Amino acid sequence: MGEKIIEIKHLKKFFGKNEVLKDINFSVKKGDVTCIIGASGSGKSTLLRCINLLEEPSSGEILYINQNILDSKDIPAYRTKVGMVFQGFNLFDNMNVLQNCMIGLTKVLKEEKKQAEKESLYYLEKVGMLPYINAKPRQLSGGQKQRVAIARALAMKPDVLLFDEPTSALDPQMVSEVLNVIKELAKEGFTMIIVTHEMNFARDVSNHVIYMKDGVICEEGTSEEIFNNPKKEETKKFLERFTNL
Repeated sequence: MGEKIIEIKHLKKFFGKNEVLKDINFSVKKGDVTCIIGASGSGKSTLLRCINLLEEPSSGEILYINQNILDSKDIPAYRTKVGMVFQGFNLFDNMNVLQNCMIGLTKVLKEEKKQAEKESLYYLEKVGMLPYINAKPRQLSGGQKQRVAIARALAMKPDVLLFDEPTSALDPQMVSEVLNVIKELAKEGFTMIIVTHEMNFARDVSNHVIYMKDGVICEEGTSEEIFNNPKKEETKKFLERFTNL
């Protein structure tokens, strides 16, 4: 694996007096697919939101290519490099699929409309949504909306893609179509950090797994180590719920 893209050092997050993240430390290298697993309320989504600065960490460092982004004055520029796909899609209802993909390119990256359209069509084709470019979000299924959201994030050409439980808002039959898109991105070498409850997917797609419990990293390692030979009793108990692994 290549250089470190993201490095988290002694990250803490308080909501009032409640410490949600407690001294989090880990790093992500170029090409890594890191899956963060754990029960609801363990701090997974808060950690992801801190990495993208949607939540401001209480203390610690977030290094992006060796620069502490908490010292940065240009958060929007950072977010173009560390993109995020939300569980709720966050598409603009008044725009069609193509416009939803283009808006970041034209408004944030200041690309010409023609170039933005060309790039958006490329990424929409990549996620299988080219036939729907004129559709509005209300005309799409949940799985289709999420694939558009992924295309929109990819169009910004980020160094890292963050996924916050990308299938949790989907009907069961739509889950696989989104997970298959993410698996293809993994094969192509995209660097990703994925919060997920889909254990089979996490085992198959990741090379780096972090198991969180009560705001701490309880155990981390390769997919093989965590799923086949966890060292901590808490990790074993958590994974025992997923007997088909």
